[in-house]
Amino acid sequence: MSLLSRLKNAVRQRSIHVCYVDTGSCNGCDIEILACLSPRYDLEQYGIYVHNNPREADILLVVGGIAPQWQEKLLMIWNRIPEPKVAIAIGNCAISGCVFNRRDALIDPPASHIIPISAEVPGCPPRPDEIIKAVLSLAPVVFKDWEERHS
Repeated sequence: MSLLSRLKNAVRQRSIHVCYVDTGSCNGCDIEILACLSPRYDLEQYGIYVHNNPREADILLVVGGIAPQWQEKLLMIWNRIPEPKVAIAIGNCAISGCVFNRRDALIDPPASHIIPISAEVPGCPPRPDEIIKAVLSLAPVVFKDWEERHS
């Protein structure tokens, strides 16, 4: 592996860009993601940056049960994220539907039926430190030798 490839891999592992999308939640998980940006958890000290544009993201955070109008939109957002990319299901609703997983509810959980999910952070809502740990645990796996594998 060349020096330039090793440098790019090292930088990518320490500069993680995430985009999150709420596909129909109660906003409990949204608040916990926003708490990650607060001085107490300080997401950016780990090199994790939140973007609204999926074209700038490496990791997609999916929050909430999948409402019908979000099925195609979630797939469209996923396809706009450049490679290498992974998705993390945040909260019980994105993982299993939780309280919304009933016959009379208009959602279609889990998120893994629509896009590939690499990690899950359970909880209703999960703690901010658990969200940060999930993102940090995926970064080395996703970006390991990316330049060498795709050159």
